Amino acid sequence: MANDAFERLLTYPPDKRADAIRALSTPQKREYGERWWQWAHRGQAEPEGDWRIWLIRAGRGFGKTRAGAEWVLARARAHPEARIALVGANEADVQRVMVEGEGGLLAAARVDEELVWHRTTGTLRFPNGAQAQVYSAAAPDGLRGPEHHFAWCDELAKWGRGGQAAWDNLAMTLRVGEMPQTVVTTTPRPGKLMRMVMALPGVHETLGKTRDNPWLPASFVEAMTAQYAGSRLGRQELDGEMLDQVEGALWTRDLLDACRAGELPELARRIIGVDPPAGIGGDSCGIVAAALGRDGKAYVLEDASVHGVSPERWAHAVAACAARHDADRVVAEKNQGGAMVKAVLLGADSNLPVTLVHASQGKAARAEPVSLLYEGGKVLHAGAFPALEDELCGLVMGGGYEGPGRSPDRADALVWALHELMLGRRGKAAIRVL
Repeated sequence: MANDAFERLLTYPPDKRADAIRALSTPQKREYGERWWQWAHRGQAEPEGDWRIWLIRAGRGFGKTRAGAEWVLARARAHPEARIALVGANEADVQRVMVEGEGGLLAAARVDEELVWHRTTGTLRFPNGAQAQVYSAAAPDGLRGPEHHFAWCDELAKWGRGGQAAWDNLAMTLRVGEMPQTVVTTTPRPGKLMRMVMALPGVHETLGKTRDNPWLPASFVEAMTAQYAGSRLGRQELDGEMLDQVEGALWTRDLLDACRAGELPELARRIIGVDPPAGIGGDSCGIVAAALGRDGKAYVLEDASVHGVSPERWAHAVAACAARHDADRVVAEKNQGGAMVKAVLLGADSNLPVTLVHASQGKAARAEPVSLLYEGGKVLHAGAFPALEDELCGLVMGGGYEGPGRSPDRADALVWALHELMLGRRGKAAIRVL
């Protein structure tokens, strides 16, 4: 097939291109598959410069496996003496995904490369003499003794109890050649080993999302986004985010995912909670809309928080949020400015129904009774609010904050709104209305 025909094929949308590829002859399909350099997306390109570890931490469907396979093949072609370690959570995963999978080594090899795969011994031989060996992280002692020039580690987040020992043993085998290197391809999950690898010197990270792969069918991306966008599972598996679970947190990812609302009931009262910033251009202004349903449950409607803006701008953001939801009241913390807070809010909208509240306890202490409402199924989220939920998961029982940013401003705004809606007199041990 002529070069211009291949180039034209690459301009097709994924669904149409898949149909066109199926219509190709077997030699044409092989030639198309071998043109990796032509159709690989930017996130699959080997980084430039000196690096010891290339960590591809991305969502499913990003093309991590194919990138790892192509890197191994390139190293084997350039180094006939190469000994390469292929390490996964277990031998079955290495065989099924890294070697025999659709994006694995056998599929990515050129038609003129006669790779010899000995499944029983886990050995893959390249035509020039290079060799790759399968290892299991579940059997770390298997990595004692051999020496390697290169390594490909897949799904590091799945390595389990033996993972740390497997990584340590592998590192000690990478002692031959001028520049031993390791590629790690994984969907991120929080864990000690993952954090340790991320912090090592000489690491180059490639981050990516499922939708970054332009060759995926648009229908698949749309369906996954519609079903999982914003949820813990979606952020981890599709967006490639590392979502840590803080020990002793008042909210967990699983709790928040269990508190997703379906269809909203009739709403009886709407409140905007506001946590004003201490100054200009510093912390965010937390702005959260919540409502009380006729069913007796509270519903979080919107996180309208803004960051690094002037008092006039965040006041207008509050007024706009109140207008969108036809709010009955705006509840704003007084501690960070007192009368100025009310004056700025009324300057944005003179008819804004503003109540100032004084915090006599810390943010985490105020949040504890609100977190109990979630555990009792009394609060639901009408959508996903990633930035707000990250802050909630950083509030720790007994005090303290271990989430993103310096202060949980969004979470505090939510707490003010839900105190006003749900806790009544019980909330006033921590709140003094002025």
